[in-house]
Amino acid sequence: MPLHVSQAPTPALHSVLAALGSPAVREASTPALRSVQGPLTAEVPLPVHVLDVLDVLDVLDVPDVPDVPDVPGVPGVAAPAPGPAGTPRTRLVGWRFLIRGGQLSLAAADTLPTPGGWSFSHFFEGPYIASTERALRQAEAVQSSWQPRLLSVPELYMLTLWLHGDTEADPAGGAPDGADVLIPLAPAPPGIAAHRPQRVADLLPRLAVRLVPPPLLGSTA
Repeated sequence: MPLHVSQAPTPALHSVLAALGSPAVREASTPALRSVQGPLTAEVPLPVHVLDVLDVLDVLDVPDVPDVPDVPGVPGVAAPAPGPAGTPRTRLVGWRFLIRGGQLSLAAADTLPTPGGWSFSHFFEGPYIASTERALRQAEAVQSSWQPRLLSVPELYMLTLWLHGDTEADPAGGAPDGADVLIPLAPAPPGIAAHRPQRVADLLPRLAVRLVPPPLLGSTA
């Protein structure tokens, strides 16, 4: 089913298009962009949100959640853990565009909010490019409508494709709903399977366990 890709702020898109037509492409540490022949386009804009870790630990319990079976009729999506899920906050930190040459995604471009509005940050390449495209294809294969976003957990060096169920929501706001789906991108942290879609209600408690600071040496905890 087609994804409801949000429209990025016009200044964000314009800043990337300007960078694509400037010496920034030749100076970028992205060999794929420096060597490409033909025009480059900025496509599939995705809002990048960061998970509020302190809020996660505040609103979520941290049980030892066992593995649960897949949801019938939704392959690869784990059933929600028992009990209500919290709704930790996120904050929008940028918009990311896939940079394509022909039919290939060669790199990505990030934009950042500044006092003067949205502006181009940098180009980059690496495993997250192919992993993002793979996760988008996974989402399109599911018989549900989603608004795709990216959700980052910097403390775990983790990035996920966040499939938000409210396709009409403002992509700049909103907290993860328990029924939303997260697809961890590769490389994923140890113990988290990349490209295994899981509901927020199931995955966030597992992340919370990893986010709890270890006890200090000599502590009785």
